[in-house]
Amino acid sequence: MRRILLKNVAQGPFTESSPGADDAALKELAGRVDQAARVRLGRTLSIREVDAGSCNGCELEIHALNNIVYDLERFGLRFVASPRHADVLLVTGPVTANMREALERTHEATPDPKWVVAVGDCARNGGVFAGSPVVAGGVSAVLPVDLHIPGCPPSPTALLRGLLALVETVK
Repeated sequence: MRRILLKNVAQGPFTESSPGADDAALKELAGRVDQAARVRLGRTLSIREVDAGSCNGCELEIHALNNIVYDLERFGLRFVASPRHADVLLVTGPVTANMREALERTHEATPDPKWVVAVGDCARNGGVFAGSPVVAGGVSAVLPVDLHIPGCPPSPTALLRGLLALVETVK
């Protein structure tokens, strides 16, 4: 036990280093998302994240957008608890049979204009879960999808780039 503890103390943690505290590219990217949302909607962008049956890898990256490194709130983007206040539904994971109806109801509860973003490879086409009898498929099998953000999981910067592309291009 002592040998394992000393090895772990000497070796250090197995984590990635965080991006620079004042990463200019990140600030510029998030500022562009906020500006595009204000032009398109007249206000900031409200996001509702929906887990349709994922492994939670994509959720970790989405939640990283709210941490101290990325801090979306400072750019006017915010996550909301209710689909009734959302502009964007970020859907992760393949749509399971048990979550299909809940996802459809969430989509119906979201006011127009609304956008659906499929986050990750599983949300795009079912990923490693494709073909399972309990999986309805990717998000596009259940809802009309405006944007797919690829990756397993996509990085927070890729998520920001996807939101920017969505707000700038979708009519």
